[in-house]
Amino acid sequence: MKRFDQNESDRSDRFHRGSDRFHRNEKAPSSEGVHLLTVVGPRKDEGNSPTGIVGRRLARQLIALGRRVRVIAEPGRCDGWPDGVEVVRGSITRPPECARAFDGVEAVFLAGALPTTVEKALALARNAGARKIVLLSSHGPEYEEANPPETWFWLAIEKAVERSTIPWTHIRPSAVMGAVIEGTYPATGSDWPGTVRVDGVVREAFLDHGHYPFIHEEDLAAVAAAALIGDDFTGMVIEGVGPPLSTRSRVGSVAAALGRDIATVELTPDESRAIWQRRGWPEGAIDVTLYALEEYGARFAELARWTAEQRPSVEEIIGRPMRTYDDWVRENIDLFR
Repeated sequence: MKRFDQNESDRSDRFHRGSDRFHRNEKAPSSEGVHLLTVVGPRKDEGNSPTGIVGRRLARQLIALGRRVRVIAEPGRCDGWPDGVEVVRGSITRPPECARAFDGVEAVFLAGALPTTVEKALALARNAGARKIVLLSSHGPEYEEANPPETWFWLAIEKAVERSTIPWTHIRPSAVMGAVIEGTYPATGSDWPGTVRVDGVVREAFLDHGHYPFIHEEDLAAVAAAALIGDDFTGMVIEGVGPPLSTRSRVGSVAAALGRDIATVELTPDESRAIWQRRGWPEGAIDVTLYALEEYGARFAELARWTAEQRPSVEEIIGRPMRTYDDWVRENIDLFR
């Protein structure tokens, strides 16, 4: 990994579908253009994804494909990148400070941008000759359309990207399984590593009937890689969603991987709210988490069918079955020990 502070001077491989690995053709030269990824610190506000976890997975996949990768990473996010990645310390929320990071950029994975400054970032990308913007948006920004434009967040970012004149793809992901590691939305499950380790228990509202949709970060990164390196998804909104999982099944996955039972305590929504408030979750994130747990439980068949009917599906894009919550727990079981 190469690291550069901002004030310092500074496609020919093939993606093999049908496998959960990206294979590099060692004889093929690296792409001349830079694939720029942006990473911000953890955000608990509703709809935010863990940009560091997804970004590292994406960087590894792009490097395996022979692409040049550069990352704009906020302080605290600059370590742990694969060898060969150039890391520029800065923030996509303050684009002028990172202007040199856009030199030679071919494609941008835009994550963590803000409506107030995203147009400055897009201007830098356009002036650098970028040919693709892949935006990590959020699940359901179309619902913002019923509100005045000045209140939009995710939809404002999407509209800015579309106005940029750069070919674009929007990815609207469901919750990311690895969010619990980074401390980003959603609130459900966020305290489980601690309570399982210390007390052997999970306490949460809607324990018996709640459901929440999750996608593995490796799958989300693979969707982003496909959008970055090809043209099949240009001008499209990809619903990067996993199936709705019951809270009980998620607890069961952790228990099975640990090889022991986990006690459960059904809380009222107000009791869960109080716990999440003490852990620093903003009210909006709590509201949406509780709403989604209840709504996906009450409308499970309908919403599961909606997920399955999305085209292109995640599995069609990445060319293999999606990774499951069981897979994720086995990979990260030390969180709960």
